[in-house]
Amino acid sequence: MKQYETVIGLEVHVELATRTKIFCGCSTAFGGEPNTHTCPVCAGLPGSLPVLNKKVVEFALAAGLAAHCEIHRLTKFDRKNYFYPDNPQNYQISQLYVPICHDGWLEIETGAGKKKIRIHEMHMEEDAGKLIHDEWEDCSLVDYNRSGVPLIEIVSEPDMRSAEEVIAYLEKLRYTLQYLGVSDCKLQEGSMRADVNLSVREAGSRELGTRTEMKNLNSFKAISRAIEGERRRQIELLEAEKPVQQETRRWDDNKEYSYAMRSKEDAKDYRYFPDPDLPPVEISEDWIRDIRSRQPELRDEKMPRYQAEYRLSAYEAGILTDSRHLAGLFEETAKACKSPKKAANWFLGEVLRLQKEDGLDPEQVCFLPEYLAALIQSLDDGKISAQNAKLVFEKVFRENIEPLAYIEEHGLKIVEDSGALEAAVREALAANPGPFSELKGGKEKVYGFFVGQVMQRMKGKANPAGVRQMLEKIVKES
Repeated sequence: MKQYETVIGLEVHVELATRTKIFCGCSTAFGGEPNTHTCPVCAGLPGSLPVLNKKVVEFALAAGLAAHCEIHRLTKFDRKNYFYPDNPQNYQISQLYVPICHDGWLEIETGAGKKKIRIHEMHMEEDAGKLIHDEWEDCSLVDYNRSGVPLIEIVSEPDMRSAEEVIAYLEKLRYTLQYLGVSDCKLQEGSMRADVNLSVREAGSRELGTRTEMKNLNSFKAISRAIEGERRRQIELLEAEKPVQQETRRWDDNKEYSYAMRSKEDAKDYRYFPDPDLPPVEISEDWIRDIRSRQPELRDEKMPRYQAEYRLSAYEAGILTDSRHLAGLFEETAKACKSPKKAANWFLGEVLRLQKEDGLDPEQVCFLPEYLAALIQSLDDGKISAQNAKLVFEKVFRENIEPLAYIEEHGLKIVEDSGALEAAVREALAANPGPFSELKGGKEKVYGFFVGQVMQRMKGKANPAGVRQMLEKIVKES
């Protein structure tokens, strides 16, 4: 039986996190009533002229430098002509002949080790509008709010061989762009969209097969399923000695099936020509040097540093660096409390628990790091119990309250009155004669039960170690 190899390249469209659109001053905010973030420029009205947003160029340069790309020192815009209801000008301003970045790479981790995925180019362009299909009225409506939102399109070489490699590449790309702050890369909001170019060939062959392009992929799971589905479809065609058509296909994730949309266009079909309204952009060495000097520490650099500097495991470092924002909060907390390991435990436990419980994006977590550091120090000093520390942190997390004042105000400090503690211990022992007998008989595990009972009676305002000592004292005397 023939063995086949899958060959995959990606075209990834990423919405840039600028406040305004690429060629006008309209808002790029997600949502909004239809056609309220528009003006004559992004609505394609005759006589309107585009003006390039400088921030778009800087974001594209930052992404290109992080992906080890070469930079064209003189970059130009072109018109890509196509007629579609969501494209108000009947052309898209893009870059074909001289894209801003080219010939880069990103390194991914695979089951077989590290692998470099080459990047053919990155280019700037404007997004189109959005069609809204109203099945009830049997019509389609157009929302131009997204029209003119700045994009970079990142085109890889066909270097990937499996869905696993594709997801690893997309994850690496997403982390990189999020850390740079150039995009939030939210697939569910369409700010990161991937088109998959896939072909199959007999194993060992150097000749590429006929490729198809799959669109409508808005999650990593959908991308994985689409790749496996299209791979099987093409192999079945080849096994039946039928040709694979070069075409664009749309993936239906509910039905787990793709269907043909149109034959795959080549560049000549779009009739590209230089945009006459936009002059070339000169990228100086000083500009590149300035962008490079502002590049942040990326996740690939941060993870090994956390392991070496903070003595964290690879797993812990991986979780803590999943978000640049949370990693920043963690580092500030670790510095303030002078105990990275304890800070890490709080982030891996309570911070992530509350973030998930409240349904927050990492960037929405906004407590002051010095507040958590003060709470950790209070716990270390024996001023508050672990149980009450967690309750106080919930208030810090959700309301950003000052923890020490809250502890004082609500009487949550550990009670240092030995008489009150002894009374609570004797009450717990008297209320549980069976376990008390087991404890006197030498059953050590019962101590945990009684510590819990005493902590309840003290409303968490006791030191568990002190409770244990008092229990041991009274049991010994019994």
